[in-house]
Amino acid sequence: MSQPDRIFKALGDPARLKILQFLQRPDAACCVLDGCVCACDVERVLGVSQATVSHHMKLLVDAGLVRAEKRGRWMLYSIEASAFAGVMDWLTPFAKADAACGTCTVAA
Repeated sequence: MSQPDRIFKALGDPARLKILQFLQRPDAACCVLDGCVCACDVERVLGVSQATVSHHMKLLVDAGLVRAEKRGRWMLYSIEASAFAGVMDWLTPFAKADAACGTCTVAA
């Protein structure tokens, strides 16, 4: 699977999008440590089991969108901003494609 495939697969699930939004702006009640969020807080936000959180986080980490760090018994996660910049770079040509093509018509 190519890197864009991994990224869009990871972004294609509502639960993973909710995780990314939470990692971007964790609430005051969570265990934020050095800008990282604990897996227990992700469980609380999603209302799912630890195994389900682990599955979602593995896909996000494998896609390069999230950084994972184990500190003792704690698993901490944070956004990998450079990966999102790469996604934007990859998508930019598509945003400019209309201007390069002009107007296309479809025969009826």
